[in-house]
Amino acid sequence: MREEGIEDTEKKFEQAIQKSGTEIYVLRLYVTGLTPKSTMAIQNIKKICEENLKGRYELEVIDVYQQPEFAKMEQIIAAPTLIKKLPLPLRRIIGDMSNEEKVLVGLDLRRK
Repeated sequence: MREEGIEDTEKKFEQAIQKSGTEIYVLRLYVTGLTPKSTMAIQNIKKICEENLKGRYELEVIDVYQQPEFAKMEQIIAAPTLIKKLPLPLRRIIGDMSNEEKVLVGLDLRRK
């Protein structure tokens, strides 16, 4: 009976490892037009996602000037702001995404 418990635990562990590498990240980047800071944030987050989440992310860029209702709905108080919707927990990162370590920690891809 004890061996069955160990086998079940091993199977669950292996499934968790496989699942952790396949989660889809749903990201929203809120920007203010094509300002230098917004452009930099777009370039930086695309680079970070391609290097760390290739094929496992959806990135939506939202211009708060063109779609202010989204900014209001998400309570955006500064831009650029990146929101990680999935996987949970929801996270917000404010800035031009140039601090790669901070972004990776915010996306739960690296520990502090």
